[in-house]
Amino acid sequence: MDKPDPIVLIPARLASTRLPGKPLAAIAGEAMIVHVWRRAMEAQIGPVVVACAEEAIAQAVARAGGKAVLTRPDHPSGSDRIFEALTQIDPGGKHDVVVNVQGDLPLLDPAAIRAALAPLSDAACDIATLCAALEPGEIDVPSAVKVKAAFAPGKSIARAQSFSRKADPPAYHHIGLYAYRRGALARFVALPPSASEKRENLEQLRALDAGMRIDVALVDAVPFGVDTPADLERARTLFAQRQPPKPAKAR
Repeated sequence: MDKPDPIVLIPARLASTRLPGKPLAAIAGEAMIVHVWRRAMEAQIGPVVVACAEEAIAQAVARAGGKAVLTRPDHPSGSDRIFEALTQIDPGGKHDVVVNVQGDLPLLDPAAIRAALAPLSDAACDIATLCAALEPGEIDVPSAVKVKAAFAPGKSIARAQSFSRKADPPAYHHIGLYAYRRGALARFVALPPSASEKRENLEQLRALDAGMRIDVALVDAVPFGVDTPADLERARTLFAQRQPPKPAKAR
């Protein structure tokens, strides 16, 4: 198949429940969203655009030399936000793969972004995502989303069988970074939420319930995400010490 032409989109909004104003939270002198934009640029897989709900985010990105587009503030999910941004910046359909990077991963290893593209080398894969080994005790933690996948010996890519907040071993920690074929993203955002999606509050179940294929790439570690004030302080400490968590890279 032809070599893909990806674009990286980072959804961002200020109305975070647990950490209001999260994208603009300062870490090492720069807004968190700017750090995420830099990590995505370092992946060097294609253009990077922040899809934001507020002008303040767009201004922060622009001051750093990045590109941002304003979207409707009322989107129910990041997937809907990046799809609107995609239609604005690439109406002609040049980019056939859309990588969705969460805006709260300032310490994300660029290699993890590149790893998300690997499953799409199989033409049957609609959506690609990442997983890593569960830490001790995480199997019982609802906030750690689990994915079931049967990796063949020596292989780092497998088809996702299920996603859930509770799972019996063996299971893996799902990392919410996605690479969509453009047509798959368009189909996904047009689908109504499925019953299992509503039950588990996991939108990737909508895709599985619709018969879409999701493949996962196994990486070495879960990237550190900022969800709470305590997470923000830890991120600031890690930047100050220049000792980020173990990088996530393709095996």
